[in-house]
Amino acid sequence: MIPFLLYALIVVAAIQILYFLLFGLFAFEKTKRRKLQNIPVSVIVCAKNEAENLKILIPQLLQQAYQNFEIVLINDASSDETLNVMEEFKAANNTIKIVNVENNEAFWGNKKYALTLGIKAATNDYLVFTDADCVPASKSWLAEMTQHFSGTKTIILGYGAYARKKHSFLNLLIRFETLMAAVQAFSYAKLGIPYTAVGRNLAYHRSEFYKVNGFINHIKIRSGDDDLFIKDAATGKNTSICYSKNSVTISQPKTSFGAWFRQKRRHVSTSSHYKFIHKFLLGTFYSSQILFWILAIILLCTNLWMLALGILGIRVLVQYFVIGFSAKKLKEQDTLYMLPILEFFLVVIHFGIFIANTISKPTHWK
Repeated sequence: MIPFLLYALIVVAAIQILYFLLFGLFAFEKTKRRKLQNIPVSVIVCAKNEAENLKILIPQLLQQAYQNFEIVLINDASSDETLNVMEEFKAANNTIKIVNVENNEAFWGNKKYALTLGIKAATNDYLVFTDADCVPASKSWLAEMTQHFSGTKTIILGYGAYARKKHSFLNLLIRFETLMAAVQAFSYAKLGIPYTAVGRNLAYHRSEFYKVNGFINHIKIRSGDDDLFIKDAATGKNTSICYSKNSVTISQPKTSFGAWFRQKRRHVSTSSHYKFIHKFLLGTFYSSQILFWILAIILLCTNLWMLALGILGIRVLVQYFVIGFSAKKLKEQDTLYMLPILEFFLVVIHFGIFIANTISKPTHWK
């Protein structure tokens, strides 16, 4: 029995190493300098009960070092002062357009319905999306995201980081999970099979939205205005990635484990609607992660512990090498200090999310 477990550990470790080599498509990609352009852009922000966050975000959007852009603010049936805040900024800035969405019985609380109205109201064909509860990392955010548009590249996947909190294990865990999600998203995009994006830092040409009839294929699914849209619209030919230091958006992370766990449940719930190839690749990666740690822990308690430790060491070294280069690109190097521990916790949490989502459906957009 014990030798069989050792052989199983070798196979699972080999699968994991193959995945890390795949992630090298992003980790070792050479950064290309691109020519800045000044195409007309509409920045779209969908907000529901985000009055305080908008007071922080809108001034930073207005300060973007970009000449030709408008800001489309969507008030999604807010019950706080969100609309008033939008109107105050609009009164002083003619670059702002407001779309006020009232509750619709057929699309009650559906963010995709609100976004659709905002996209239709946008003046420009090039659209850049962000969320009300995050901010651009720099005044060059808009310029750096849009410089990736070209005659063939009409969908741009950006990186949405989380702010650092000192002396917080939860913060490290959240940022490590975000790093790993980005590594996979960018690597699959480089492979030619993009599957996801973050709505707080995403750009695409309006034509891509209409080619797939917007969100119609998943309009009844509350989440997925980013990843399920990418599933329908993105290909290896029309998609580019943007991860430069100044192109990042920064969000405030959850401060309690329960709130973060609920947020991750919502995000993960859309994965059942992915294409088969993506479900297979993602499922195999996470399954092999779980098996690797289970087998490694069991074998470390046997007389084959030295062999198990050697396999564990090789796998972790490869992981450090690949994820280390990725973390350097995304300015998340501090997550590497506790990498094996963070990964172990993340594996357990993902398993817990799988069980929780199997038992009941998570709640969605406010």
